[in-house]
Amino acid sequence: LNIHYYDGGPSSAQTILMVHGFAANKDNWLRFARYLSQDYRVIALDLPGFGASSRPAGSYDVGTQTERLASVIDALDIEPLHLIGNSMGGHISALYAARYPDKVLSLALLDNAGITTPHPSELLQRLQRGEANPLVVRSGEDFQRLLAFVFVEPPYLPESLKGYLAEQASANSAHYDLVFRHMVERYIPLEPELPRIQAPTLIIWGAQDRVLDVSSIDVMRPLLRKPSVVIMADTGHAPMIERPQQTADHYRAFLQAQKPGA
Repeated sequence: LNIHYYDGGPSSAQTILMVHGFAANKDNWLRFARYLSQDYRVIALDLPGFGASSRPAGSYDVGTQTERLASVIDALDIEPLHLIGNSMGGHISALYAARYPDKVLSLALLDNAGITTPHPSELLQRLQRGEANPLVVRSGEDFQRLLAFVFVEPPYLPESLKGYLAEQASANSAHYDLVFRHMVERYIPLEPELPRIQAPTLIIWGAQDRVLDVSSIDVMRPLLRKPSVVIMADTGHAPMIERPQQTADHYRAFLQAQKPGA
């Protein structure tokens, strides 16, 4: 596979690997990563099937993607590492930390998938009613609706960039439909996996997330060995994009707390 990634910060420092969500790419982490790259080596990758990385034939369920991620980590020779993932990327990151516990120094999950919540999210309710998936963009109007659905306060984007991103997303709609179908049909629940995670785990969730409900935390916290939880007010599904500095402050405090003598 040909994997594209950003790599910044001191090469001798501990590595943070950032894993994006569904229908996203490595650019999702740029605003957030700038607050960490002074003290950590930061790598943000395009998962196989997303961004500029290869689109291999075969499945895109989270189990298969987790093994592809393991191959990337081996090729980069960066373990042990700090792992952080959002949404689908959080699902994959948690599964990696459960399967390879000795390779993960810490785990951070931002509004992660993989949990059956006490309160179904708006996304789940829409899909159960047979409505179109709001995460898959097929037109410029869909892209505007996506921004409103994912964020409480959408980040500023110039109109020309919005048009470009909408165009790119529309061009990938059939592929994203396929990926989403694989994720649903070959679903791997995280509830049995979380107790296997050895690393300290930070859960960050946007209180107004309409994609994946914040009640996931009530299920996850008792299953984790070393959980920390932050719920961010007035924030949607991607805290690292919507409130990058505040999210980075929470994450940096968590990382500092893991240091010997902290």
